[in-house]
Parts: sequence; C-alpha cells; structure tokens
Amino acid sequence: MDRGKTLKMKKNLNTSEHFAIIMAGGRGERFWPVSREKTPKQLLSLLGGRSFLQQAVDRVLPLVPLNNVLIITNAVQAPEVRKQLPKLPAGNIIAEPVGRDTCAAVTLGAALVGARSMTGVMAVLPADHVIPEEKKFQQVLGDALDLAGRGQAIITIGIKPTEPATGYGYIHVGAPLPPPQGARAYKTAFFRAERFVEKPQYAQALDYLNSGQYRWNAGMFVWSFVTITEGLQQHQPEMYAACQRWFQAAGTPAKLKQILAQEYPALKRVSIDYALMEHAHNVIVADGAFAWDDLGSWNALARHLQADPEGNCVVAEFIHVDGARNLIFDARTPARRTPIAVVGLRDAILVQTDDATLLAHKSQAQKVRELVKKLAADPKLKKLV
Repeated sequence: MDRGKTLKMKKNLNTSEHFAIIMAGGRGERFWPVSREKTPKQLLSLLGGRSFLQQAVDRVLPLVPLNNVLIITNAVQAPEVRKQLPKLPAGNIIAEPVGRDTCAAVTLGAALVGARSMTGVMAVLPADHVIPEEKKFQQVLGDALDLAGRGQAIITIGIKPTEPATGYGYIHVGAPLPPPQGARAYKTAFFRAERFVEKPQYAQALDYLNSGQYRWNAGMFVWSFVTITEGLQQHQPEMYAACQRWFQAAGTPAKLKQILAQEYPALKRVSIDYALMEHAHNVIVADGAFAWDDLGSWNALARHLQADPEGNCVVAEFIHVDGARNLIFDARTPARRTPIAVVGLRDAILVQTDDATLLAHKSQAQKVRELVKKLAADPKLKKLV
C-alpha cells in the first residue's frame, strides 16, 4: 500500500469505520444434550443470563457501532439468532447456505464490509468464547483495530498459554513490533508472527509454555478490507474472485442470497489459517493479555463454576453421598426440575434436559461428539440432535 493510501486510511479511521464479523455457525455437538443443531453452544446461556452470542456482541459495542456488527450463521440457526438480537438490523444476519469452514465465512464477511465501506477495518471473532475480562479484551481489540487501519497488517490475537494444552494451535511470536511512526505507544504488545503450529503433543506443548515465545491461536483476526482482499488475491485467487462477485451483490440482499446459494456448495472447505495466515508475510500477533476460554467441552464449563468442598460443580438441586469432582447441570424447564441425587459418583458429567440425560466420565468428554453422530444415525433418536 502506498503512502497516500495509508494516510487516507488513517485520516478516515473512526468508530464508524469499525466492523465486527461474528461467526456463529456450528453444529451443537459438544454440549449435547443442551446444545442441538438449532441451538448450538453460542446460542446457549450456560454462564449467566445472556447467551455466548449476546455476550460476544455486548463486548464489541464500545468499539463498533451496532449497525456495523454482522453475524454469519446458517439457515437453521438464523431464526434464533434474530430472536436473540432483536435490535440488530435484519440485514446484518447472514445465513450461509452450507458450512464451508472459516475461509469462506471470512471472505463473505469481507464482501459485506467492503460494500459498506472500502476503508473499513474489521474484527473477525468467534461467537462462543468466554472472555470474562471485557475491559482488557476491549483494550487489545481497540489497539488492533487502530493498527490494522494504518497499513497492511494482518493481525491475530494470540492468548498467553496457561497450561500445556494439546487441543489448541499455537503461534510462535518473534520480535516485538515498534509503534507506528507518529502514533502513541499501544498498551497492547504486538509481535511479528514467525510460524503457526498445529496442535502439539504434550511434551511439545510444555516446551511452548515454558519458552514464553508461543501463543494460543484463538481464531480472532483484525484487518482492513483492503488488506484481507489483497491477501485473498495473492493466496486464494478463487476466494478473491468470489469476494468480488459477492461484493457487487451485497447491496441487494435477495440477489446476494441467490448467488450464495449457487456458489457456496462448490467452494472448497478450508480454514482461514490454512488458506491465508500460514502463507502471509505480514501477520502480526496482538498479545491477548486477558482471561479466555473457548469452552470446548463440558469439562471446560466446570472451570467457570464454583465447586463445593468435594469438588462438585453444580447448576441444579443436588444432593450426594460420597460424590466428588462431578459436573451436574440441570437444564430442564423449572416446572420439570427435580432433585438430582447421586451416591459414590466421581469424576462424572451428568446433564439433564426435558427430553434426554447424559452421563459420562470426565475423561471421555470429547466423545460426546461421537455420541451425537450415533444419535443422528438412529431413526428413532435423530430428533434429539
């Protein structure tokens, strides 16, 4: 980008140029039986009175006008998204015809932003993460939006590891980035991204944790419309061509819907990490110095609930004898709730809904997805998916 364009972008940058693309798809598998295909995790209120999607929107509103918040979901979940976000303009909720992973969603989001402002700067954020330290998150996001608006940076927010987790991708960070010339120093630390690393084995994850040179890849990105389209043009020309077509149609929702229905099924299924982030040379890591959890399983939920003296984390009317380290969650409607009593149950997950019960050992929590697939394959039980 030449100096003239950079100065123009800097001059025009204000909150009206800020956009948030919130990715709210998903299949509702990991938190079964509470989550279902029509109501996956992001549409649930597992912690507090607001769903994770509603919390995700709440978090960005100090930095992004409500009219610039765009939700990318799917046709099955769109009605519930609209119900949960009644103040959001109807045209800001876009349903993908089929799921094609994050690169397609990012490309669609870029086309929608570009149609509204070619000098826009956008944050691409998952709808289902837990971020209790909102002010710290907003500081990082605000700094990242400012930096992205000044040039060609592709910014990803990396989380400082707190344990040698093997379920996350990692980013190797390099040299610290000095503040832009003529700009104030950011409170957020920025680093050059050296490389992206796939989910490691435990020993390798421990090395990453101890080195202090790695961050968890949280799937949160910030870039300008110009930068993301240039990146797609260089590394994903087919997606770039699609972005151009969707950009032209974005002003007419009915036309865009028709084009997406025609083109989406043929798109390759690829993540934005594989498609762009691992190939680009202008990737910057913003240090996400705030508490964060992607809440990937029922076990993760227990980290956010207060435990009793025996280590049981409970959202229910619960009584036990020799029960320890269990997660007990009653999601039934109030009129149907009854006490849950256990004897000698340890290290278990017990979830009760109006139409199903889950009992699993904590060590097997990730296999809930396999259970959902079995339910879907059974003609008598697929209604529970």
